[in-house]
Amino acid sequence: MSETLRFIDMEKIGEGRYKAVNRRGGVLPVGSGDDPDFSPVELLLAAIAGCVSIDVDLITGKRASADPFVVRCEGDKVRDERGNHLTNLKVTLDLTFPDGDAGDAARAVLPRTMEQVRDRLCTVSRTVAIGEYVEVESR
Repeated sequence: MSETLRFIDMEKIGEGRYKAVNRRGGVLPVGSGDDPDFSPVELLLAAIAGCVSIDVDLITGKRASADPFVVRCEGDKVRDERGNHLTNLKVTLDLTFPDGDAGDAARAVLPRTMEQVRDRLCTVSRTVAIGEYVEVESR
């Protein structure tokens, strides 16, 4: 199996409920939005926020850990001539680095880090921004 291939398997577990399973055995419930499970749109937002968070934390965390480290990802769901999709996607980071040299260093690299994450590093948001075609097939 290719080292670059990423996948999940999805299985129906109830009315409007599914479970996603990754290759490591992790399980994530997915719902239609009528229950506490994450909807597919919420999962997309979580994936964007998670990818951004991991990349930002990897770079700034070498200097100092942020506390709190809170991230919000949002967008407007619309239906137009292009079908259903999200617009106005935005990731907002609420990071507080400690006082002192380490915190100053983390704050100093944050603007460039956010640019790198947006323009190059975050696989999820880059895929959304590029607009990669999604093939849907039945077996």
